[in-house]
This record gives sequence, structure tokens and C-alpha cells, in this order.
Amino acid sequence: MPRELFEKIVAEEFLRAVPEQFRARIKNVAVLVEWEPDARTRREEELSEDETLLGLYRGVPNTARGSEYGVGATLPDTITLFQRPIEGEATEIAAEEHIDMETATRRIVRETIWHEFAHYFGMDEGEVRKREKGGR
Repeated sequence: MPRELFEKIVAEEFLRAVPEQFRARIKNVAVLVEWEPDARTRREEELSEDETLLGLYRGVPNTARGSEYGVGATLPDTITLFQRPIEGEATEIAAEEHIDMETATRRIVRETIWHEFAHYFGMDEGEVRKREKGGR
């Protein structure tokens, strides 16, 4: 899928993934798209050869920001979506469920955005996974 289309899907699915009342509370976060996790990220996240990431949140969770946060120059937190692994996952879903690739990609992007913004709002991995299984 061309990068431009993937980025368009990310922008559109952000609005579906993050409810409006939460979007208003998002401050100083950049959403990025990369092809796949680089070697440094793979080391930091302790990924084995057969593991990858769909997305990654880096920063100070909203719940951990004290009164001094943002005083002076503050780089934005980042949420990175990795196009290649997302497309790989979407290919499997499209084949299993007999749906088109764009529909499957949109679903994975939406779920990944929700997952990473849940970290931004202070949920640890266990809590995020529990809410994903319970329908949020």
C-alpha cells in the first residue's frame, strides 16, 4: 500500500479510535508512521527475530506529568505505527475473514492507535490487554 494511503488511513482512523472526550485531553503527542521497527527499537523492546511491533508509544504518560511538565522546551511524545507489520497482520485478517485489504488495514490501525493512546493515558500493557479483551 502506498505510504500516502496508509497515512490517510491513520488520520481517519485516529478519529474513530480515540473518543472525542479523550482527544481533547491529548497534548504534545506526534503520531508517526515508519516502515518497521529499526534495530535500536528492536533492542530496546527486546524483540526476538520472529517478533515485531504494530505500534509504539514513547513519552511521559498523561497521568505521570507533574506540574513542571512542559515548562521550557518539551519534545512531544510519539506514537509510531509500523506500516509493514500492520500490513502483514491485515493480510492475514483479510484472508481469514474474506474482507478487502483496506478494511482489514483500517481495523488494525484503529486498534493499534487505541492501544498506544491507552499507554499515553497511563495504562500499562496488562491493563490495555485486559480492556481490549473486554471490549474496552
